[in-house]
Amino acid sequence: MKQSLQLRMGQQLSMTPQLQQAIKLLQLSSLDLRLEIQQTLYSNPLLELAEEIEPEPEEVSNEQLANEIADNGDTPDEWSKEIPNELPVDAQWDDIYPAAPAATSSAPSSDNRDFESYHSVTESLQDHLLWQLNLTPMSDLDRLIATTLIDNIDDNGFLETTVEELWQAMAQSLTGALPAAPGNDDVENSATENPSAEPSSEEGALAPSDEEGLVLEEVLAVLHRIQQFDPPGVAASDLSDCLLIQLNQLSPETPSLDEAKLLSAQYLDLVAERNFPLLSRKTGLEQDAIEAAIRLIQSLSPRPGECIASGDADYVVPDASVQKIHGHWLVTLNGDIAPRLCINQEYAGLVQRANDSKDNTFLRNNLQEARWFLRSLESRNDTLLRVSRCIVEMQQEFLEKGPEAMKPLVLADVAEQLELHESTISRVTTQKYLDTPRGIFELKYFFSSHVNTAAGGECSSTAIRAMLKRIIADEPTSKPLSDSKLATLLQTEGIQVARRTVAKYRESLNIPSSSDRKRFKQSH
Repeated sequence: MKQSLQLRMGQQLSMTPQLQQAIKLLQLSSLDLRLEIQQTLYSNPLLELAEEIEPEPEEVSNEQLANEIADNGDTPDEWSKEIPNELPVDAQWDDIYPAAPAATSSAPSSDNRDFESYHSVTESLQDHLLWQLNLTPMSDLDRLIATTLIDNIDDNGFLETTVEELWQAMAQSLTGALPAAPGNDDVENSATENPSAEPSSEEGALAPSDEEGLVLEEVLAVLHRIQQFDPPGVAASDLSDCLLIQLNQLSPETPSLDEAKLLSAQYLDLVAERNFPLLSRKTGLEQDAIEAAIRLIQSLSPRPGECIASGDADYVVPDASVQKIHGHWLVTLNGDIAPRLCINQEYAGLVQRANDSKDNTFLRNNLQEARWFLRSLESRNDTLLRVSRCIVEMQQEFLEKGPEAMKPLVLADVAEQLELHESTISRVTTQKYLDTPRGIFELKYFFSSHVNTAAGGECSSTAIRAMLKRIIADEPTSKPLSDSKLATLLQTEGIQVARRTVAKYRESLNIPSSSDRKRFKQSH
C-alpha cells in the first residue's frame, strides 16, 4: 500500500469555550445560576452589578425631619432642655419633652425582609429531645446512653438501630473508658463523674457497669425514659411499639383503651386490612368494639417526629410566568431570579490594545470573558423565553380547561418548531418552572407520551391520569370500579387503553385497588 498525502475540506462542530459556557448556563436552575454569577463576580473584576444609585438614607431622613420641624413649629431648642431636678410623681415623658417627629419613627428601613427568615426558629427532632434531656436529672452514664439513643432516632421518631446493637456498641466503647477493676484513683474520678454510682467494695466499682460491662437493662431503662418525652410515641422500634407507647400515656378511663392495646400489639396487620370478621373471631370482640378501638388508634400519630420541624421550607421560584391579557397568553421572564450585570467601564477604559504588559493582558482577558458571560446569559434568557412561549402556545387548552385537555407533547415537537436540538430543549426545561393561573409547574410537566384514540387521534398520558382521577372520585362507594371497568369506561370516551396501562396510571396516582378502596370506604 503506497503512502500519500491528501488535502480534504470539511466542516465539523467544535466545542469552543464560549459554547461550553453557554451550555453550562442553560442547564442551571435559578439557584445554581445565582451561585455561578456570584462566583464569576468574585473572579472577574471587569464584571459588576448594575444597581441604580439610591439616595443615602441619612440625607432623606434629615430632609424629612427638617420639613416636619418647620410644619410643627418645633425648634431644636425645645429638645435641648434639661430634665428638672424635682418632678411630680405622676410626671410623664411627654410632659417634659414633645412627641418625636413622624419622620424619626418612620425612618427608612428594610421592609422587604422575609418574615419567616428572621422570625422562625428551625428545630430538629434531635434538638427537641436533647433539650428535654438537659432538663431531666440523670447520671453521666445514663446521659451518655440517652444521647446515643437520641442520635439514632430518625426524622419520623423511630430508632434506626435495634436496642441490642446499640447496647453492644456502647458496651464495647465503654470497656476501655470504664475498666472492670478500677484502682483508687479511678474510683474517685468515676465517683465524681457518676454521683449516683455506689461502690460495691472498698476499691469501688461502677454501677451499672459491672465486671462484665454495660448491662442491657440499663439501656432499656434509659430508653423507656426517653419514650416519655415529647412528642408521644418517640424512640419506638416499630409502628406497633409507637402506638402502644401513645396508648400507655392515655388515661386508664379512656374508652376502648384495652381493646386498642390488644389490636396494636397483635393484630395490626388485620386492622390495616379492615378484616372485621377475622378480628372478631381471633379477639372475641364484637364489631362495634373493634370499630371503636380502631377509631382510637386512628387518633394516634403513626409518625410522631413529623410534628417537629426538621428543616426550612423550600420555595420554588418560577423562571417565567404566563398571564392572559386581552385574550392572548403572554409569557414573561422573571427578572428577579438573577442580578443584573454590566461591564466596569473604568477598568475597561484602562485596556490598551497594543500593550502586552502583564496587567494589560490580565484586563484584556477578563474583559473578553466578561463579554462572553453576558452573551451566554442573554442566550440563556432568550432560549428559555422561546421555549416557554412555544409550550404555552401548544398547551393553551390546558391553561383554559385543565389537565384533561393536556395535549401529547415530546421534545422533538418543540425542537422542530424552534429549529433547535432536542438536547437543548431538554436542558432548558430541566429545573425550570412556569407560573400559570393553575399553579407552578416544571416545564417538563407539559411533556407527556400519547395514547391512540378511537377517532385516530392522540391523547396525552397526563390527560388520561386526570380522567382516571375524576372517574374514581365519582365511583359508587359500595362498588368501586375495577381496572377492567375503568379501561372500558375510557374506551367509551374514545381512549384505547389496556387494563395494565390503567393499573400503571392508577399506581402512579397513588390510588389503591378497587378491593382496598371498597374496604376503606365502607369503614368510613
